[in-house]
Amino acid sequence: MAQNDKTDRNGDLARYVTPDGLRVMREELSHLMRVERPSVVEIVSWAAGNGDRSENGDYIYGKKRLREIDRRIRFLTKRVETAIEVDPAQQTRRDKVFFGATVIYVDENDRETTVTIVGADEAVSEKHEITLLAPVSRALLGRAVGDEVTLHTPRGAELIEILSITYPAPP
Repeated sequence: MAQNDKTDRNGDLARYVTPDGLRVMREELSHLMRVERPSVVEIVSWAAGNGDRSENGDYIYGKKRLREIDRRIRFLTKRVETAIEVDPAQQTRRDKVFFGATVIYVDENDRETTVTIVGADEAVSEKHEITLLAPVSRALLGRAVGDEVTLHTPRGAELIEILSITYPAPP
């Protein structure tokens, strides 16, 4: 029973998404359904009318691309339908690390790192975003400024200290 509880809890965590992340997923889904898929269907229909389909590159590539689009549409539809939207700006406990927090921490070598904890489907490493399920996030969750946390990495255990925690301003 405890394993199922853990799986359910992790499943819920994987469904967390910020309002911006949910908006981006909805926009991509809408674009795929209203623009990209109809365009590819038109190309495939045209290519199918050109005769022998076995050597028709437009037809073969179009069918493959259509399968990819349909797969992505199914994925996004399920994600959007089951998403748990959490607005970090509404966080009342701003003294601890929770979903949506931007955290600055320092490691043992005095390297400062800034990360923002976001949903599993919206993390962009170039923007220093990490998923709620990442080991760093798990180590930081529930901690406060000044807390020292042991982070387990492939290189071994590493001690980090939380320097600041911020959240987006409430509307």
